[in-house]
Formats: sequence, C-alpha cells, structure tokens
Amino acid sequence: MQNSLASKFGKHLTQLRQESPLTDEQLFRVAPSIFAEDKHGSRSDRYTYIPTIDIVNGLRREGFMPFMVAQSRTRDEGKQEHTKHMLRLRRADQINGAVANEIVLINSHDGTSSYQMLAGIFRFVCCNGMVAGDTVEDIRVPHRGNITHDVIEAAYTIVEDFDKVHESIDTMKSIQLLPEESEIFARAALALKYDDEHTPVSERQVLLPKRFEDKKNDLWTTFNRAQENLIKGGQKGFATTGKRTTTRPVQSIDNNVKLNKGLWILADQMAKLKLGN
Repeated sequence: MQNSLASKFGKHLTQLRQESPLTDEQLFRVAPSIFAEDKHGSRSDRYTYIPTIDIVNGLRREGFMPFMVAQSRTRDEGKQEHTKHMLRLRRADQINGAVANEIVLINSHDGTSSYQMLAGIFRFVCCNGMVAGDTVEDIRVPHRGNITHDVIEAAYTIVEDFDKVHESIDTMKSIQLLPEESEIFARAALALKYDDEHTPVSERQVLLPKRFEDKKNDLWTTFNRAQENLIKGGQKGFATTGKRTTTRPVQSIDNNVKLNKGLWILADQMAKLKLGN
C-alpha cells in the first residue's frame, strides 16, 4: 500500500486539514509513519506494535473521523517512517456551530511518544485548532497491552469531559478586558512563543483581528486572536538585527501543543483572576 500511495502523491506535505474527513491516501501523503509496517529497530520485544492506522480505523468505527493530520520532520532517514505524527478527530456531523470538539491523537513508533490523547477545540470562523490546556487531563496509552481498546476508551473519557471545556469557554466569553489587560495577555502570549528571546512583533500586532467577528474585547476572542496570530505567523516585524522579517508558523507538533496548552492555561488563569477565584 505504501508504495502505491507514495507514487500517487510523491513528496508528502507536513500537515493538512480539510472540511471533510481525510482518506487513507490523504493521511499517507502527509504522515506515512501512520502506516509504518513495523516498529523502529531501537524498540525492544516488550514494545507492542500496532500501526496507527489500525487505531484510526478503530476510532472511525466509533464515529471519530480524522479532519487534520501532521507529521514531524526528521533528519534521520531511518526514522522517517516511524516519526511523531498527530491527528485531530471529531464526529463527522460536527460541521455547524461556532466550535467543534476534537480528539487530539499523538503517537510515534521510534520511542519518542506513547499514544497521547488530548481535548481539542476547532473554531470554524478562523480554522483555529486549539488544545484545552489543563482543563481536561491528558491521557497516555503505552505501547503494550490492548492498545486499540485503551485508546478508544481514552477517547470516550475525553468526550465525557468536554462539558468542562465549554464551561471554561463560556466563562471566557463573559469576561470583558480593558485595553491594558489585553496588552498584558498579549505580552504573556509572546513570552510563551519566544521565551526570553527577541520578540519580532508587538503586543498590538498579536491582538490584531483578521475578521469583523473578532473585533470584540471579551477574553475568549482576545485569546483566539492571539492564538491565531502566533500559531499561523505571517506578521511583519523586525529581527534582532533590525532587518524586516515575517513571523513563521508553528509547525513542530511538540511546539504547537506546548504553545496551544500554554495559551489556554494563560486565558483560564486570567479568567480566574478577573473573577477573583
């Protein structure tokens, strides 16, 4: 199967999201490691190998369809077919409304990741794929035992906790921020992406809305504007040398999850601070 798909699509992309569920051909085009035929040679006999596509098919049978896929890049050619990959799955009928609940599935077969399940939110108006911070506990499934069963059970556990996520969203929507509070949020958001490094763009740029719907001052909208601008990049700024530069999108799976979780926790903590909790 791998050879036929490879010849059909050629060099694969690094990530893909679309409005309809992804096919196996599309998954392979972006993340061939999902279809790896065996574990990486560095794994021991205790490592239970099940191709990620088998897990995806198990989730499909339960009604969870993949709408987004990504694979990490690696310079080690020996790990190319086993490297870390991420899928975001949701119910196929979740195509209306402002947001959709998503199951974020991360895995690898080279020893860099167990099966990791996270709660995600997809915002349709801006195609933002968020991770719900620590509102819902991450679930890790090791590569041993009945993996397919354990991953499906983890998916349902996360689904049952989505009420907590939406309670958090409703709270953020109810909180209006003063201009100086929005600037503080943006400054902290920039620090999450750039650590102590030079920040090429300003707080004002991080808060710039890309559409009319986002010209609001509530915490939820402020959070979304910052998340979209920081994750997708494309903003004009200045490098440490003073030369003009354009911010880059966050393409690394680990950095994407880390920044998304950090931004959610920042928004959640600001909500608690505003409410005096």
